[in-house]
Parts: sequence; structure tokens; C-alpha cells
Amino acid sequence: MVMVMMVMMMMVVMLMVVVMMMIMTTTADTTTTTTTTMMMIMMMMMMMMMMMMMMMMMMMMMMMMVMMSTWCLNPALND
Repeated sequence: MVMVMMVMMMMVVMLMVVVMMMIMTTTADTTTTTTTTMMMIMMMMMMMMMMMMMMMMMMMMMMMMVMMSTWCLNPALND
């Protein structure tokens, strides 16, 4: 369970790094206006926030399922 959470966190960090690198390269290469770059960064941030929320929800669901299974299967915890 801890390993799965660690892998998820590593994947999220890697995605963040990749997105940041993409933003840096786009801002460095193209000579676009600041408004478009800001819009792009805001969109990326929103997508990252949505992904983080979904990951957190999935992790919470998994934790709840594990807790429920252990609580139901272990008779010592019931009483």
C-alpha cells in the first residue's frame, strides 16, 4: 500500500517536472505575449490541480476499501 502511494507520488512529481519543462521551453523559445503564456500556465496549473484531486480521491477510496476490508475480516476489531 505504501509502495503504491509512493509510486503515485513519484508519477505526479514526474508529470509536474515535465509540464514545467514544457512551459519553460515554450516561454523561452516563442516570443508570444505575456497574456497567452499566463493563460497557458493557468491552464496547466488547473489541469495539474484536477489530476491531483483525482489522485487524492483514488487514494482515499483505496484507503477506505482497505480499512473496510480489514475491519470486516478481522473479528478482533469488531468488539
